[in-house]
Amino acid sequence: MHGFLIRRNGSGRLVNGRLAIAMFAVAFVCGIAVASLIPDVPQSLRQALDLAPGTAALPVAEPAGAAEPRRAKDEPEPNDAQQSVIKLSGDQIEAAGIELAAVADGALSHRITVPGTIVLHADRIARVSVKLSATVAELRKKLGDPVAKGEVIAVLESREVADAKSEYLAARLNGDLQKDLYDRDKELWDRRVTSEQQLLRSRAAVAQAKVKLDIARQKLLALGVMGNEIAALPDEPENNLSRQEVLAPMSGRVVDRKVDLGAAVGRDNLETELFTIADLDRVWIELAVSPTDLPSVREGLTVSVAAHGLTYRAIGKIVFISPMIDRETHSARVVAEIANLDGNWRPGSLVHCTVAIEERSAAVAVPASAVQSFGKGQVVFVRTSDGFEKRPVTLGQSDERISEILSGVRAGETIAVTNSFALKAEFLKGLAED
Repeated sequence: MHGFLIRRNGSGRLVNGRLAIAMFAVAFVCGIAVASLIPDVPQSLRQALDLAPGTAALPVAEPAGAAEPRRAKDEPEPNDAQQSVIKLSGDQIEAAGIELAAVADGALSHRITVPGTIVLHADRIARVSVKLSATVAELRKKLGDPVAKGEVIAVLESREVADAKSEYLAARLNGDLQKDLYDRDKELWDRRVTSEQQLLRSRAAVAQAKVKLDIARQKLLALGVMGNEIAALPDEPENNLSRQEVLAPMSGRVVDRKVDLGAAVGRDNLETELFTIADLDRVWIELAVSPTDLPSVREGLTVSVAAHGLTYRAIGKIVFISPMIDRETHSARVVAEIANLDGNWRPGSLVHCTVAIEERSAAVAVPASAVQSFGKGQVVFVRTSDGFEKRPVTLGQSDERISEILSGVRAGETIAVTNSFALKAEFLKGLAED
């Protein structure tokens, strides 16, 4: 029999070699089983077992909380297209308050922000004053009331105007009488009944009466009596001769009232101003521009007006730049004009104004509110047939209104321009659930 012989304890006994090898293999396998069942076996021992020739490594139980095993090379990655799309219906978009707009070109501008004050438009304000001594008999308009041009806003009682009206009526009556006398003398002259000298005297009397009538009429006009009122004087009752109606010179609102009912107004250091009427459909803004920024500001530039606590803005233009610098504030007075049809901008309010100094065009631009930071880049949310797609974009220059897009979206595509942060949150939520 061929085989290995092992000598034990020097006794000279020989043991069959094949039996020894079999016993060694059984012990080796038992050791591997014990190592796999006991998690506290040192890692060095596990590695030794794994490296043993002719044996296969057995799976080792990982302790709780261990990291997930790495994905095999051939395991598919998550679908990125699914992570970039969120499904929303038209009703859901409307309920979320998401506004949409098409990507288009735009104009980027360099801007400065300066403080300003809302003031009345100098060409849209009227101060209603009296030109005679009188007493306020009626006040038909209160503070804040709207008025129309030519509307009666007050009635005065004046002896001065009564005298002027009486003088006019007397001159008118005298003029009519002298005209009748002249017509009679002319008829007699034609029949050679009267002398030419009498005819000439009658003609001179008519001319003098006309001059007196014109003087009396001009006096009434100087006192503020309108032409149509003068024409209606012959039919006016006598007790109304002392009354004079005060008419609104323009349409607007009563923004100030100086007198009360029964107050004496007119000359001799008395109040002459009754009302202040202003048309607030357009107002001015006085801007305080520093000498440093003044060279960049010019008439016609666009101005964006905002105020603390107000969500709306107004857009206007610079209409005047003072050639002088204020001695106390060391700033120049710059006036801008804005529309105020809703009455949102009240004279006296403090505002901050953004003046567009330089502008340049951008082929593709989106509102600044449409861009959101996502990871290390920026994205916009493009409207699709079933919702929104998160689209990475490359930005160019930006201002507070719009951002230039160099790549990522094309002109004409529809994007979310408001509440885009809600879409970003929804995408992040979907990624966390995945």
